[in-house]
Amino acid sequence: MTQKTKFQIGVIGAGSCTPDEADAAYRVGREIARRGAVLVCGGLGGVMEAACRGARDGGGTTVGLLPTDRKVDANLYVDIVIVTGMGHARNAIVAASSDVLVAVGGEYGTLSEIALGLKMGKTVISLQDGWDIQGLVVVKEAEDAVDRAFTILLQ
Repeated sequence: MTQKTKFQIGVIGAGSCTPDEADAAYRVGREIARRGAVLVCGGLGGVMEAACRGARDGGGTTVGLLPTDRKVDANLYVDIVIVTGMGHARNAIVAASSDVLVAVGGEYGTLSEIALGLKMGKTVISLQDGWDIQGLVVVKEAEDAVDRAFTILLQ
């Protein structure tokens, strides 16, 4: 891939999450920032907030694509807030705007982003092995997810 702009890695997951998922999302976000990519997410709480906090702590840039039409709905760690007013339909924009997607846990909204990303020909990496989806790359550790993402991006 010829690169004129920074890589954009989407981090997807539920708006509320377990402490283990928050820790994994934080580590994914921090590693994305450490490697110089931009973190793209849905901009709300849970996995999205933890990943943005990690990216911020790692010195990176975060973009939140909100389902609402109110900038104030973004979590405190989103640098660039994009309001869509589209509800869950904004998941298509998250998937399309990401060069690679990393799923941390998640629910139906995450499942839709996984499906959209795969349909768009994106690599989707999951830290949860509960999804039985053809084409999904499953890894065990946050750092492994980002390693895999960059291996694919740099090919």
